[in-house]
Amino acid sequence: MSRAPSWCGVILAAGESSRMGRDKALLPWPPSGSAPSASIETFLSSTIRTLSQENDLVIVVAGNNEAQLAPVVYAHGAFLLRNPDPARGQFSSLQVGLHEVLNRGRDAAMITLVDRPPASAAVLSKLRAAFEAAPPCKWAVVPEYGGKHGHPILIGREMMELFLRAPASSSARDIEHQNPEHIEYVVVEDPSVTINVNTPEEYAALTQSAAQNK
Repeated sequence: MSRAPSWCGVILAAGESSRMGRDKALLPWPPSGSAPSASIETFLSSTIRTLSQENDLVIVVAGNNEAQLAPVVYAHGAFLLRNPDPARGQFSSLQVGLHEVLNRGRDAAMITLVDRPPASAAVLSKLRAAFEAAPPCKWAVVPEYGGKHGHPILIGREMMELFLRAPASSSARDIEHQNPEHIEYVVVEDPSVTINVNTPEEYAALTQSAAQNK
């Protein structure tokens, strides 16, 4: 029997972007020339927009960049949380976000990182359908492209509880590897699920490739 959970998107955006030199959440996306000027967006706004199509609400977890992200978050109808101690690392931001997912009465989360192009609407729909059709023993769905696992990851309440009970020094990957029987991997045809951008050179290469493919 298929599940019909209530969904919440979670975007982790509390990193300091030290290697990039500016906040990755606010990098323009799609690149200039691939969309009308009135539609210019950023990694953050594009991700909020795409997640909003498959989720009841979207939560953005910020850190010391809260004030810089707030105008984008609120302009696109999302909710903003602050990780009070982002120095503890990305997993602590995930825990902050998941606490809020449960506080808002949702029992499934679609989680992604802000340092990448958003997955396509078709991919999000495919991942959600796979999760909702999966047997109860499957607590998470993870996209796979070219043999690599990526984001967004989709998790139910059981996996949320595992994440929330773990030390803040843990990683989602560690917990995933400890529970392989509860994970379903879904092959998708969208390379963006495995892309992340950390340096100006990586961002320049990504935007050049995207512009050429338009």
